[in-house]
Amino acid sequence: MTAGSDRWVRTKDICLALMVVVIWGVNFVVIHVGLPGVPPLLFAALRFAVICLVVPFVPRPQVKWRDLAAVGLLMSAGQFGFLYSALAVGLASGLASLLLQAQALFTVAVAAVVLRERPRPVQLIGLAVAVGGLVVVGAGQSGATPAVGIALCLAAAACWGAGNVAARRCSGASGLGLTVWGSIFVPLPLLALSVLIDGPAAIGQALTHIGWPAVLSTVYTVVLASLVGYTVWNGLLGRYPAGIVAPFTLLVPVVGLLAGSLLLDEQIRLTTLVGGALLLVGVAVVVVGPRLVARRAATGRVPGVLGRT
Repeated sequence: MTAGSDRWVRTKDICLALMVVVIWGVNFVVIHVGLPGVPPLLFAALRFAVICLVVPFVPRPQVKWRDLAAVGLLMSAGQFGFLYSALAVGLASGLASLLLQAQALFTVAVAAVVLRERPRPVQLIGLAVAVGGLVVVGAGQSGATPAVGIALCLAAAACWGAGNVAARRCSGASGLGLTVWGSIFVPLPLLALSVLIDGPAAIGQALTHIGWPAVLSTVYTVVLASLVGYTVWNGLLGRYPAGIVAPFTLLVPVVGLLAGSLLLDEQIRLTTLVGGALLLVGVAVVVVGPRLVARRAATGRVPGVLGRT
């Protein structure tokens, strides 16, 4: 079957998608482990400085430099600068992986303002459910959960959402290419902010006394989370419609919560589970709802998308 029609997802590709989900879900724990002793913005800058070393080996996306810069500054510098900062102030890695899924809500909101794209009725329903989930998650947090951490993580989600809209101008470009080439706009702004916020002394201390946890964390985020993850993901997007591949990302916070609980002994509150479930259901409706409604209107049914050959 063609990529635009109903097709079965091969077992091998399902396993590849789940592998990426696990890599990205565990990534939050890995970042959390590497942060002690390194200012968060400096740590994020180091990650993308290492990614820059791969630039000569990856074809440059055929897009305008300003569009590439917008994607890099929003989706990479903004998202990860805020995310690393949220984890540094004490936000649990599992909760961060969940809250970051609010990016889908911000994507719809930013697209409505910038691109004048009116959300469809089914998306408005999904937005309401997802926002309700966020309210439940936030209301159920104890005093041990820093409110500033939640705010920083939602700011990361907002940057991701804005980056998704900016990436619309790079339609057809490889996600790996955008990640690698967009990274050249990331290290210097994050380093400059780190110098302003943390001071040159803290930067020098961190760089001269960097430990193995930070080094191994950077290797994981660069090699597995960025290069391997996006390479495999782009391959899947090249073989299947986005509506089939994208929903797998909803499993990332599930892995993130489990990894945080098992590896860092993070407590998962009942309100987090209930609110998180509402958030993910709402995000799923926002992402795949319009496609399913359109397909049902055209065929009178909602076809299955998973199976094996």
